[in-house]
Amino acid sequence: MRPKILIVDDHEVVRQGVRSIIEKARPDWEICGEAGNGKEAIQAVRALKPDVVVLDITMPVMSGLLAASHISKMDWPCAILIFTMHESDMLIPHIREVGGRGYVQKSRASYDLVLAIDCLLSGGTFFHPQDRERGGSAPGLSASPS
Repeated sequence: MRPKILIVDDHEVVRQGVRSIIEKARPDWEICGEAGNGKEAIQAVRALKPDVVVLDITMPVMSGLLAASHISKMDWPCAILIFTMHESDMLIPHIREVGGRGYVQKSRASYDLVLAIDCLLSGGTFFHPQDRERGGSAPGLSASPS
């Protein structure tokens, strides 16, 4: 079965870019849907049952972190990858707290996005540059200090 990816960002051009990166690199993955805010993301997860949610932080209606908190408590076990313009390791504890298993900076999407999704699909996490070097952390291991 093809892994299903849900893309959530309030900017259509960003969603199109993410879709393009993924479809070119991994045509064996399915982009099952898109959403423009956190509330739509929650509804889409319920309806589409994705394996991975690529989720922006700063969005109208409901932030990505609040949406991640709701999604991580659902009965459907999908991995949450935060996709953000913010470049700060200070985000990592917040991302973990809401159930995120990794994050990719938008400025590094062409380098890290597919690798990060692949890591999450394999049960790992993706938080630090060393994750890029070793292909993500192993399932159950922390890629950053807790």
